[in-house]
Amino acid sequence: MKKDFKEILKQRGLGSMPKVLLAAAECAPLSKTGGLADVVGTLPKALKNLKIDARVITPYHRCIKNKYADRVEHMFDFYVNLGWRTQYCGIERLELDGVTVYLVDNEFYYGDKIYKGGYEEGEQYAFFCRAVLDALPNLGFEPQVIHCNDWHTAMIPMLAKTQYDGMQSRCKFLLTIHNIAFQGKYGFDYVQDLLGVDDKYYTPEFMEMDGCANFLKAGCVFADRINTVSPTYSEEIKTAYFGEGLEGILNARSNELSGIINGIDVKSFNPHSDSAITARYDKGHLKGKKLCKLQFQKDMGLEVREDVPLFVMCTRMTEQKGFALVERMLDELMMYNDMQFMLLGTGDKHFEDFMRQAEFKYPGRLCAYIGYNEELAHRVYAAGDFYLMPSRFEPCGLSQMIAMRYGTLPVVRETGGLKDSVKPYNKFTGEGTGFSFADFNAHEMKDAMLLAMDCYRKPELMKSLIRQAMETDFSFSRSAEEYAQLYLWML
Repeated sequence: MKKDFKEILKQRGLGSMPKVLLAAAECAPLSKTGGLADVVGTLPKALKNLKIDARVITPYHRCIKNKYADRVEHMFDFYVNLGWRTQYCGIERLELDGVTVYLVDNEFYYGDKIYKGGYEEGEQYAFFCRAVLDALPNLGFEPQVIHCNDWHTAMIPMLAKTQYDGMQSRCKFLLTIHNIAFQGKYGFDYVQDLLGVDDKYYTPEFMEMDGCANFLKAGCVFADRINTVSPTYSEEIKTAYFGEGLEGILNARSNELSGIINGIDVKSFNPHSDSAITARYDKGHLKGKKLCKLQFQKDMGLEVREDVPLFVMCTRMTEQKGFALVERMLDELMMYNDMQFMLLGTGDKHFEDFMRQAEFKYPGRLCAYIGYNEELAHRVYAAGDFYLMPSRFEPCGLSQMIAMRYGTLPVVRETGGLKDSVKPYNKFTGEGTGFSFADFNAHEMKDAMLLAMDCYRKPELMKSLIRQAMETDFSFSRSAEEYAQLYLWML
């Protein structure tokens, strides 16, 4: 145990590191739609190395049953009262990579869709919040901290503090906001019917916002601490531009708000051992990266040229990801610069059609793979020279970290976790791990890409920047230490 943790334990009068239960709608590799699952799946393993008994509770989705049913142990079952509904709840236990995962089973709520959308989704996760709290006394594990994630679990602190007087009310609650744009907004009558919330909490002071009961706001009010997935994002969401209406409560609780940048699974994303890529390499031996690029160009129908910079993207094609900037500037970049561009992803139909047309316009120079393929994604990260990520907002972002791990230099907008994780190239000192631009502006993005292309023509500089990028520590061990310190200060 690190010395600073021992000191905090002593100051807090604690004899050992805390017990933590992470509650989340998804958890990789069991269930996944986005970065939340990666955090919930990886953080407990890193916390275990710090002597923290961290466990996970998550819905028993159909995708988990299909793959892991033979490894699951039934612990107990009971009935959850959800307004006038009485619903079965089974608690199953799964040991996965040394981490205990509790699975909340109910076939009605957790079938093929992790998120049903609309009011059905509200009922899905109202049930989950109630089930987590009701199951706690029988788990055989008494957490000191319940770590809630996003709006789907944000009602847990409120319910625990207003409707329970047992062990549930004695827990401390941390709420992590992974994306403040999703808040869980429903009519108060609906939420009251599901969870029996007292009328007095339907006010702007507690959970009312814009005439709705807001799950995430309730969490922000009742959680003991709030954090986001990057320090910059924790500051951004206190402004009207990023706060999505919650900037008031977040400013009021600014002393209890902080940001911890996510990490990545450095074992899964490792160019020295990745079986999906053409040739393996590391920061001191980059010949394999060149081979990855040349084979990738051949397989993707691009001109096989080592001398041309290859820009890549693995992304959802949406406004949030800055794809409007790509649409605005791609023709100008392709017509006036000797460069290649490769996209892997899906998204808005308008952007998908745009990329299909671009592939037709620039044969041998541009490839658009509309879809997703995990193995191909690894090859994209390994083959690219530059990774484009011009997001309008980005709470944390993992792709830029993965790209740097593979020696592909990111070109990013300075927002959220992109600003925190990418050190922009300094032409005076030679320092940097990528390139950045400040405003959400297509011409600023173009200028950053032109600077990257200029650096590409300087091989020794490129080697230095690649090495600096690959040396950056994005492991979850770093994030876990910060979470451990946060848990300790909460107790």
